[in-house]
Amino acid sequence: MGIEILGLPLMYYIAMVAKVLVAFVFVLLTVAYATYAERKIIGHMQVRLGPMRTGWHGLLQPIADGVKLFFKEEIIPTSSSTFAFLVAPLIALIPAFITFAVIPFGGVIEVAGYKIPLQIAAYFDTNVGRVFDVNVGVLYILAMSSLGVYGIVLAGWASNSKYSLLGGLRSSAQMISYELSAGLAIISVFMLSETLSLGKIVELQSGWGGFEWYAVKQPLAFFLFFVCSLAEINRTPFDLPEAESELVSGFCTEYSSMKYAMFFMAEYANMVTVCALTATLFLGGWNGPMATTIPLLGPLYFIAKIYFLMFFCMWIRATVPRYRYDQLMHLGWKVFLPLSLLNIVATGIIGYFIK
Repeated sequence: MGIEILGLPLMYYIAMVAKVLVAFVFVLLTVAYATYAERKIIGHMQVRLGPMRTGWHGLLQPIADGVKLFFKEEIIPTSSSTFAFLVAPLIALIPAFITFAVIPFGGVIEVAGYKIPLQIAAYFDTNVGRVFDVNVGVLYILAMSSLGVYGIVLAGWASNSKYSLLGGLRSSAQMISYELSAGLAIISVFMLSETLSLGKIVELQSGWGGFEWYAVKQPLAFFLFFVCSLAEINRTPFDLPEAESELVSGFCTEYSSMKYAMFFMAEYANMVTVCALTATLFLGGWNGPMATTIPLLGPLYFIAKIYFLMFFCMWIRATVPRYRYDQLMHLGWKVFLPLSLLNIVATGIIGYFIK
């Protein structure tokens, strides 16, 4: 009999630590090289080359940027609220990483006779022979993603700058406006799956070569959720909280060095999380050809879907101009909110007659 701690085998804790490290390193590396990829992709779309001088085709540019920001001078405005000014970047960054705890990035693998589900907040119960995960995973992600905006609002207020304050207020209004529509959009997924567990939602989308994906069954919900999520994380064309042409740099105007880098990392980490959640809810998650028979294929399919959606985010930034603030509010309250409610009603009516 193996070593047990608090009634659970030692392998359970080893697997948990390994999954946390793998997920953290994956998000961190993706965030670092997403900045490089975005500069190269937008550069080529605008008939430029992007970074070229630091390493082969600029591959070392993210490392050079990180080193530069780490050694830059720390500047704290004398009129700012020092504690809130320092803690705000952490509040923005941490929720972007911990949301990955409930997202399944693969099936079940076997190591040393112990079955390990490729999801951080999950375990395989050998007594009943199935995986148990957080049964309200979607609600956990919505709660955690809502916390990030507190960091932005706090940064805007603590900086004691008009530009920063306006950026923080814009971000809070934008989050409230679009999170409502995003939450309503995925209700149709819950109506079809009858569960809040992300693992079960992925399982229900397997088979039929992608025709079981909720993006096929709920194209309007897929569109609304993805666009509203872009607005929540302040991505172009919804980057009004920064709006360099109006607010210098918005909520992070007064920030420098690593504190500025943390806001930058939070934006890209949120983009990774949004793309991972969209792939999980609408694109079958880690499902793909032979993913159940060859477990290591699942994470590769999942990563490919995340990177495809991230490429789409970068494509949007290269081609779509920023909305005016009145257009942003009009789109959120008068277009997306009625459409998301209409989609719920239509899903209910169609589901009633089909069943």
